[in-house]
Amino acid sequence: MTEFHDEISTPDEAPKNVLGGRLQMCSVAPRTGFYRNGRCDTDDRDVGCHAVCAQVTEEFLVYSRDQGNDLTSPSPLLQFAGLRPGDRWCICAPRWKEALDAGKAPPVVLAATHERALDYVELEDLLAHALDVS
Repeated sequence: MTEFHDEISTPDEAPKNVLGGRLQMCSVAPRTGFYRNGRCDTDDRDVGCHAVCAQVTEEFLVYSRDQGNDLTSPSPLLQFAGLRPGDRWCICAPRWKEALDAGKAPPVVLAATHERALDYVELEDLLAHALDVS
């Protein structure tokens, strides 16, 4: 089970978002992130690279379920109530790319998307799906 980390990074070690700024919160209701701290923090322990802060859509949730990752069903053991359309969630960058290629990518919050997402996804693709850049 994933540990909970609430410590605050110092400015020198603060994680960056895809725009080069400080990584912002994605969601605390539901509490998201690999470390369940509300941010899409990622490091080498996060083999899935939960770096993309997405606002999930019904279309994406169905797509994810069809790929074997049901994000809508509650899992009390993992303290997970299940997602509904409109919830923000840190999703794996490779899964977001798969959804993009399938035409099912949900919108993203760039300020809350970790820079490591760029290892898997082009910034232009994220910009085209951004909620926080006009």
